Amino acid sequence: MEYEKHSALMRIVGLGGVDERENETAKRWGRRLEAPMVLAAIWILIDWYLQAKGLEKGYVTFASDWLIWLVFLSELVIMSIVVDDRIRYLRHNWMSPLIVLAGLPVLWGSETFYAGILRTMRLALTIGIFFRVSKDVRNLLSRHNLGITLFVCFIILIVSGLLISGIDPAFETPLDGLWWAWVTVTTVGYGDLVPATTEGRIFGSVLILMGIAMFSMLTASFSVFFIEQDERELSEKEERNLKRIESLEGKLENIEKQLDKTVQLLQDLNGKESKPKDKNSDQE
Repeated sequence: MEYEKHSALMRIVGLGGVDERENETAKRWGRRLEAPMVLAAIWILIDWYLQAKGLEKGYVTFASDWLIWLVFLSELVIMSIVVDDRIRYLRHNWMSPLIVLAGLPVLWGSETFYAGILRTMRLALTIGIFFRVSKDVRNLLSRHNLGITLFVCFIILIVSGLLISGIDPAFETPLDGLWWAWVTVTTVGYGDLVPATTEGRIFGSVLILMGIAMFSMLTASFSVFFIEQDERELSEKEERNLKRIESLEGKLENIEKQLDKTVQLLQDLNGKESKPKDKNSDQE
């Protein structure tokens, strides 16, 4: 049930992947395309870093945009061909066609603020790609509604950053508020930005308590996840051992039956041999 809720959340954000009701070919191609998508996500991070530091030349940026666009286009085309229900696939993975269509102006040379938005959106998409292709991550996030909880915490984090920048004069911009909210909810507390009003301090106290609760839940979920992984491995070993024991018992039963048949045959042969001797003795 919790895994289904997490899958529903991934479909809402446009990263649903291949539906469980799809055919085996679509599922197989979905697994095959996981590695290229992960590599594309890693390259998006590298490309973003190079552009942020001004280390990437214009032609490299152009080639990188084409490469990333072709990867997303290839995945979209291949999966649209192999799936049974294309409408359902596009509805659950609406982020992929959005990236493909939004990338066309950038490929045509529209180097504007719009291009920066597109690259930022692709950067955010890399996190979703890792969540989509990693079964362990999906299993972990689906446990105890962890994925939904993290999504709600992320929304609260953004809202908190915007609110603190409005109620406390110590925060000049919303970015300052977002940075403070992130540092506060993780209980790091750099101290570079602190509330100057009573309202801001009360709000910060509430945010600290929420951060403690969230990370306690994360720690507990991680611990339970790894413990269950070990228990699952032990149970699988026990099942294999039980199957081996059952197989040995079956073989032993067959051996016992064969021995019983052999003993019976020997007894029958001994009986037949003893009868002629008895007849000969009676005649004498």
